[in-house]
Amino acid sequence: MSLFKKILVGVTVFVLVAAGLFVAVVGPWPVYKDSKFASSAYCKKALADIDKNVALSDFTATPGTLKAGWGVAKMTPKVGTPLGGLGARKGKPSTGVRDDLYSKAICLSDGKDTVALIGNDMLIVPPNIAALVRRKVALEVGLNANNILFCASHTHSGTGAFAPGLAGTFSSGKLDPAVPELVSTAMADAVIAAFKSMAPAKLADAQVDAPEFIRDRTRNAPVDSMLKYLVVEKLTGEKCFVIRYSAHPTVFGTSQMRFSAEFPGALQRCVEAETKGTAIYLGGAVGSMGPKAPDAPTPDERVDLMGQGLARKMLDALAAAPPKFQTNLDIASVGTTVGMPPAQMRPMKPSFRVSPMFAKLAGIIPEGWVQGIRVGDILFVGLPYDTSGELARQWREEMAPKGWDLWVHGFSASYCGYLSPDKYYYEVDKDGNLGYENGFMSWFGPNAEAYMRTLRDEIVNKMGASPLRAQNGAPLQGAPANS
Repeated sequence: MSLFKKILVGVTVFVLVAAGLFVAVVGPWPVYKDSKFASSAYCKKALADIDKNVALSDFTATPGTLKAGWGVAKMTPKVGTPLGGLGARKGKPSTGVRDDLYSKAICLSDGKDTVALIGNDMLIVPPNIAALVRRKVALEVGLNANNILFCASHTHSGTGAFAPGLAGTFSSGKLDPAVPELVSTAMADAVIAAFKSMAPAKLADAQVDAPEFIRDRTRNAPVDSMLKYLVVEKLTGEKCFVIRYSAHPTVFGTSQMRFSAEFPGALQRCVEAETKGTAIYLGGAVGSMGPKAPDAPTPDERVDLMGQGLARKMLDALAAAPPKFQTNLDIASVGTTVGMPPAQMRPMKPSFRVSPMFAKLAGIIPEGWVQGIRVGDILFVGLPYDTSGELARQWREEMAPKGWDLWVHGFSASYCGYLSPDKYYYEVDKDGNLGYENGFMSWFGPNAEAYMRTLRDEIVNKMGASPLRAQNGAPLQGAPANS
């Protein structure tokens, strides 16, 4: 064979192999129009696991006296560790610490069931870190995965280098094994301290609308603008404030290279300074929810003004209407791994997806974790997504007539991309391209909302009879305490 023919054969083989690999690994592949999740084995298993795990809780109309405790642990990594969030940073090393990062936890018990809520100054809580925390907590105080709700503020200036895989590397830099160890130890220490400090307490919940600090960054649609909070007070007078809001902590941009808890950190510091208590921030449903920080000369000032503004809204509301405390609230919990339909990542057009093999190579895990925590008539629901604030608001309004005060959270011990309302799944711009949240980052098909709604309904239905609030919002369940 002549040299020319050898070269031609070699080039042909190379092109064919490259084309085959491209089709097999990248795509384009045709999309599926319906995941048919309701008849799937993974959905049936998730529903069965919810039923099995919720039965581990004791449901009663006469719960014991509430006990509560809280703990705080610093988890700022060493300078030079990449920041988590904003892939445009390309895993560059951090340059300093603007304000420290913390894990804060509160434990609540009715004498039979105990739960832990953990707020973390992190982008997300990935499964590798959640597994470490669960192991460390179980060894010390006996709480298990069924009892622990992981939340992340979703600051894009928290620690990076926390997760394996290409997706983790792109968003937060190459995995540094020291980071999961540092972060998981802080989370576990906060939970253990909270558990060991539990004492008789009373609890009140309230909310204040704060639309001036939040916007929908994808379309003209309703926002999840309600600032929700708990006030927990021990008989000793110690106080803890558990706060939920849904704006993305992205006031800082790509050029910001110092560690920072962003506006949630400023919010907590302001509340703690004025009340002398502990403030715990549980990130809400931040998907599609951008921040609206007040105008100021610098991003640092805008971050502080937004956090302080939200704190002021809450503190003024508390001063205007003193909280109505309760001392007896039924506590219950459920958590389970949930499977997902085949990956369907659509980077540009709605009619094609990249290969499911690409998702595996990127380190996208085809399962998540769903959590439910009941505290009286409050129901915390943790989802494995960057959950749409529009969706969380809709769900909250759906559950209110049934007597539940629904707190929806994302990044619940796993990450499965964005969860947008199903009605936006095929929405395109004027050029026919998909949006970021409803397109490439909507990883598991057109029925993701319906699937999560099915699991939500199962949690609600199995969490015991709703305590049912009166029409004016006054709690009916539990013995009132002197305020």
